[in-house]
Amino acid sequence: MTAPTTTPPSTAAEPTPTGDATADRPLLKVTDLHVDFDVRGRIGWGATHEVVRAVDGVSLAVARGRTLGLVGESGSGKTTTGRAIVRLLDPTSGSIAFDGQEIADLRGEPLRQLRQRFQMIFQDPYSSLNPRMTVRSIVEEPLDVHGIGSRLERAERVVALLDLVGMSIQAADRFPHEFSGGQRQRIGIARALALNPDLIVADEPISALDVSIRAQILALLERLQADLGLTYVVVAHDLAIVRRISDEVAVMYLGRIVEQAPTAELYRAPLHPYTIALLSAVPIPDPAIQARRRRIILSGEIPSPAQPPSGCHFHTRCWLYQRLGEPERCRAERPPLQAAGVDHPVACHFVDRIDGSVEQLQAVGRAAPSHTPIAPAPR
Repeated sequence: MTAPTTTPPSTAAEPTPTGDATADRPLLKVTDLHVDFDVRGRIGWGATHEVVRAVDGVSLAVARGRTLGLVGESGSGKTTTGRAIVRLLDPTSGSIAFDGQEIADLRGEPLRQLRQRFQMIFQDPYSSLNPRMTVRSIVEEPLDVHGIGSRLERAERVVALLDLVGMSIQAADRFPHEFSGGQRQRIGIARALALNPDLIVADEPISALDVSIRAQILALLERLQADLGLTYVVVAHDLAIVRRISDEVAVMYLGRIVEQAPTAELYRAPLHPYTIALLSAVPIPDPAIQARRRRIILSGEIPSPAQPPSGCHFHTRCWLYQRLGEPERCRAERPPLQAAGVDHPVACHFVDRIDGSVEQLQAVGRAAPSHTPIAPAPR
């Protein structure tokens, strides 16, 4: 079996310079990103037109070789953000800088060439693979599209990639329906690695898999990152998964980032009511600690991004807003995403009421002091 290689054969892209300026800047920097969708319909005899703001001013940065986790409920905009980053969706406005190059407005051949350096792993390993193509053709397709290598070199690259993700060469001439969900996801990962990318956006990479397989795929992604120096943006709703694989976590709600922090800091002391509610639903494998926790149940569904609430988007479901007596400020004023501590920005008007609260301590499984009611905020 041919030993795995880490670069595509023949005409692979030139390696990225490693000078001081390049080393200091993030591989990916997104600034004030907006993604809107025009939704047109018809009610009776009249036409309707709404603008759905799926991503509403997202800013983030990911250093080379690191992993950013994007978490939130369905409808929070995290998948749309990931697809916009790799330009599967066109941003409405904002900046996407990849390795110092602005790509938000890139089109045509320049964008096609740059796509070699960022790829995507899709959520559903069943629908993301063409059922009429063999595994060999699926993995080789990116090399063929970009005209990389001779036929022999591509064949060798396919063997190396399959070995890299734990698949045998016998799998190359079989079809996707002959494999389990975990094996199909390994094939999807091999395809994403074909062009030796620097950045991979993984959209819910294990949510469609059996529980017994999830740890294997996570371990594979971690090993590939260590061996190949990959940079990840991992989109997920499972906070336990994000905690394992991410260096930093950004929590999204209705198109906005509401909290962002290094993983250890976020799970030690979450500061946004939404993050605390999400963490309160994650079981802790200690019966004594779990017994004294109280889950925070958010009322209702996430609002429509076509008609978001005014002010703080989260106030219609926020337990702190209700506890404080429904202050007018939450309804009228959008909270800025500002640092509450070192590298820990939070978008909440009353973040000072959260740190050390019973809800925060119970969510992370720390010992809670006697409950002191939170005083209503001035209106």
